[in-house]
Amino acid sequence: MNSSLKPSGYEGLKAVFFNGTLKPSPQVSNTDGLIRISRDIMEKQGVATQLIRTVDHDIASGVYPDMREHGWEHDEWPEIYPAVAEADIVVVAGPIWLGDNSSQTKKLIERLYAHSGQLNGKGQWAFYPKVGGCLITGNEDGIKHCSMNVLYSLQHIGFTIPPQADAGWIGPVGPGPSYLDEGSGGPESDFTNRNTTFMTWNLLHMAKLLRDAGGIPAYGNLPEEWKAGTRFDFENPEYR
Repeated sequence: MNSSLKPSGYEGLKAVFFNGTLKPSPQVSNTDGLIRISRDIMEKQGVATQLIRTVDHDIASGVYPDMREHGWEHDEWPEIYPAVAEADIVVVAGPIWLGDNSSQTKKLIERLYAHSGQLNGKGQWAFYPKVGGCLITGNEDGIKHCSMNVLYSLQHIGFTIPPQADAGWIGPVGPGPSYLDEGSGGPESDFTNRNTTFMTWNLLHMAKLLRDAGGIPAYGNLPEEWKAGTRFDFENPEYR
């Protein structure tokens, strides 16, 4: 493919980025710096993007769509979730703490899971055919571990994961500069910039492919039809 022939047709897509930083606004988040690269590329293609820093919101812990119905006095997740419902692309981003995803990232995954049993307009699970990606920052090891956790979780609840759907930056193992710190080398890292760019375009390509195709074909993945007895070519070995 001639790289000068940039594809088009991404207008109308929507993307939401969740930042799992532990720093409330307006504190500087290094994860925001990496998110900005991806958002800028998407917005240049006419994609509407939104950034949500979960720590800024009173989101209850739990695995139900509205935790106020399960003993919590406050829960802002029901007001946030429409951004997910309307999005074609969801990017889960956050820092590494103790070699793992932050508590805010883990809480987000749990709250997304709360909707995984709901259905979309075709009768499939709610997150068909949304596309998912992951961005990780930190100054200790763990990018691949954190990305595996996020991307596995997203695909398990119904998101489509394109090739090379994660990117990240870490400084030297142990205490040291973070991504946006002066002299960190983060914004200048060709490896990080390349992977973030590739991830972004793969998310765009997959979201456009799914939109143009009308989503994931419904045959073989309809929970209510399975419940009603349709087996989509499955044969029980006990009855052969």
